[in-house]
Amino acid sequence: MSRVQHPVQNSHNGGPVSRSWWIYRGTGQPLPDIRLADVLPPPPGWRAFDGGPVLPPVPADSAETDRRLGSVGRATSRQNPHDIDMINTALLLRRPLLVTGRPGIGKSTLAYLVARELGLGRVLHWGITSRSTLRSGLYEYDAIGRAQASLGRGPAAVADGGTTEAVPEGGTGARIGDFVRLGPLGTALLPYELPRVLLIDELDKGDIDLPSDLLHVLENGSYDIPELVRARHHEGRARVFTDDPDTTVTVTDGRVRCRAFPFVVITSNGERQFPPAFLRRCVRLDVSPPREDQLAAMIAAHFRDQEGRHDDMIREFVERSRQNGGLATDQLLNAVFLRTAGVREDDESWGELLEALWRELSGAP
Repeated sequence: MSRVQHPVQNSHNGGPVSRSWWIYRGTGQPLPDIRLADVLPPPPGWRAFDGGPVLPPVPADSAETDRRLGSVGRATSRQNPHDIDMINTALLLRRPLLVTGRPGIGKSTLAYLVARELGLGRVLHWGITSRSTLRSGLYEYDAIGRAQASLGRGPAAVADGGTTEAVPEGGTGARIGDFVRLGPLGTALLPYELPRVLLIDELDKGDIDLPSDLLHVLENGSYDIPELVRARHHEGRARVFTDDPDTTVTVTDGRVRCRAFPFVVITSNGERQFPPAFLRRCVRLDVSPPREDQLAAMIAAHFRDQEGRHDDMIREFVERSRQNGGLATDQLLNAVFLRTAGVREDDESWGELLEALWRELSGAP
């Protein structure tokens, strides 16, 4: 397998930086004329998985990626070399990347930057809430819908665990797979040819046991769907829905095992500590607030023909963010949009608008 050296320019301090082992280069722009399969080394033996049959790559959701990152081909600013090091380390080791930092500085956008640059298709997004469970990330099973669909087709029985199952008559009956939908985590662990990108957003907002539950699945690279396991003798190959729109895959004997381990980005705002066993199995990256050149590149990516026209606002935003304990990047984008929409800075209301838009994130009045 060939290895490609990518010379890079460190825009952080102007000095040249070369990492022969870098695959992701931190530009957020698609790699030209390079296939990830040709440059990505095999995984370590302890992180190799053999799921199958192999599924082809999934197309990108260009509209969602552009909404998050702005248009391809506009001005970009490279990430810090340390950040790129950690991202490539997670990619090569097939380990989750745990991204920490204050809210609003672009932690979740890392997943979209990697997916766009490496051509890894649509990002699978699992937003964590206090009600999130491991099962909700893996799959959902509509037992009530299946029971209703089974009425008139055969007698119903209660399977192990109290779930209503239909007993087929002469091979007929509602198919269980029709009522199973894989979640973002469950879809990411399908046996794809190339890694899927999975964003697990704000894990610290979830139940205290969720990181430990998640660790088991990410270590094994596999999971079972009990409803399909119980039905494997009469429905060994079940066609189920995935988290990708209008997409189905076949699950055999109720078990899913990955092949290319997904690139997993886990974000945290630091609201809670994670178990040591979980931290030990993650590559950890603490993201710093964006630099002025990165903010300028973000504006240029979202606003056509605006490169260099908002440097004064960027400097004011950076200073206000420092004084207020941190502002979110979308607060800057909102101000730029008003300026480009025709709100003049010499209007008497401009100062009040800016105060409202750049209110500190703590919620203080």
